[in-house]
Amino acid sequence: MNTTDAIVKVTEALASAQTIIFSASCQIRYSGRAESYLPLGDRIILIKPDGTLLVHQPTGSNPVNYMKAGTVHDVHKDEGVMLRSSNIPAKEFMDIEILYFHFVQTASLQDSAKLQLQGTEKDMADMIMKTPEVIEEGFRPLSQEEQTKFGFIDVLGKDKDGNLVVVECKRYGADFSAVSQLARYVERIKASKGVGNVRGILASPRISDNAKAMLQERGFSWVMVVPPMYMERFSASQRGLFDFTGT
Repeated sequence: MNTTDAIVKVTEALASAQTIIFSASCQIRYSGRAESYLPLGDRIILIKPDGTLLVHQPTGSNPVNYMKAGTVHDVHKDEGVMLRSSNIPAKEFMDIEILYFHFVQTASLQDSAKLQLQGTEKDMADMIMKTPEVIEEGFRPLSQEEQTKFGFIDVLGKDKDGNLVVVECKRYGADFSAVSQLARYVERIKASKGVGNVRGILASPRISDNAKAMLQERGFSWVMVVPPMYMERFSASQRGLFDFTGT
């Protein structure tokens, strides 16, 4: 790409607070969180309207370096092309010396949406309320997010024999901390409801052997419940995250 055209395009985009993505052969010097030098190589550089700058190499998901929001950028040509970025309050500075541009893209982007998580423990509790048989036959949910001084119980219900049941949901593998949390909830429900027999059930896709042993020692039980998003997106024959972990 013509260097002069690239400089004009980046300068105009900076002035109008546009999003800028360009690729260039460059070397980078940084001073701030540490002192660093990145020798000549092909990079992808993203500058956001809030001043955030990310430097990516051709592979990998994490930036090799970055500047925070509030950074001021200036591109100019002297003996060579230099993109200077400075964040005075953070005492951070970056100089990107550009040998040549591969491409430059700019755009005015708008996005006010917030990320909505799926497959959360709340989703699991909602699913249990709608399909209580995933816990066990005869289980009847009574309430969701029952408050205690230790936190909120995901699902409180009764089994087929009329015993109160505390169900604690974990979207990943259940561990020692999950068992301890369940025990605290069970004791609190015993005290608040004035009953001596309250069952505890952990609902999660997986549980470690040690946590399962601790669960059984306390007289609790574990039920395999998979968060809704996994049930919708993957078939049972596919290997998932938990096939590669120890918990």
